[in-house]
Amino acid sequence: MSNPRRRSTPSNAQSQQERRRLEQERQKKKTRILLIASVVLVIAIFAGLFALASQDSETKNTASTPAEFDYSTLPRLGQADAPVKLVEFGDFQCPSCAQFTNSVKPELMDKYINTGKAALYFVNMSFIGPDSETASLAALSVYHQNSDAFWKFYDAMYENQGEENSGWAAEDKLVELAQKEQLDIDYELLRTDIQNRTYADELSRDNKTASDNGVSSTPTLFVNGTAVRNALALNEVGDAIESAAKAAESK
Repeated sequence: MSNPRRRSTPSNAQSQQERRRLEQERQKKKTRILLIASVVLVIAIFAGLFALASQDSETKNTASTPAEFDYSTLPRLGQADAPVKLVEFGDFQCPSCAQFTNSVKPELMDKYINTGKAALYFVNMSFIGPDSETASLAALSVYHQNSDAFWKFYDAMYENQGEENSGWAAEDKLVELAQKEQLDIDYELLRTDIQNRTYADELSRDNKTASDNGVSSTPTLFVNGTAVRNALALNEVGDAIESAAKAAESK
């Protein structure tokens, strides 16, 4: 004989209904959490995109505004009233800066500086290491003793540039270099200025000028306040100078 089927008791039916109800509640809760998380994620994405767009807009606005420099405080090569003002940010132990000095600067001299169309100014950006700072302090000492001698010393340091932070710009070597170039300065004062870091505040000012204008590498060249994309590209620099000269004439 077969066993009679067991009938579900009322308590079992209620228990199943309760489990189904609880499962439905859990599913609803998961759905709500996923929905809230999705909304938060979408809001975060839009907020990030808005921030990037605002930053990009701010960068473009800043880039479109010519930088302003106190030219009277900077070493100058050329006539003070030249309509085009070139500002080089350089580090004396930067190999690319030496390349700029050897390949680009001579062309600038012939075509623009010696003809009175442009003047070249220099701002220290001593960021590579200790030799950068010592060389800059020496250059500032020379500049304040004899502004004309500065550019001769500038050329000599790039010509005698050593490996980065190898000690090539040590105090004794820089003083010897100045003597070798027969600079019309007081060599003992040069040594003292290096030792005492006489122009440390001025060097800090130069570095701050670089930072304030968004300069992150050397050489960086500004033409009448506008940065040139590639300071080593002579054609690009020349085009920027010609454009700045025409703009100055039209004023």
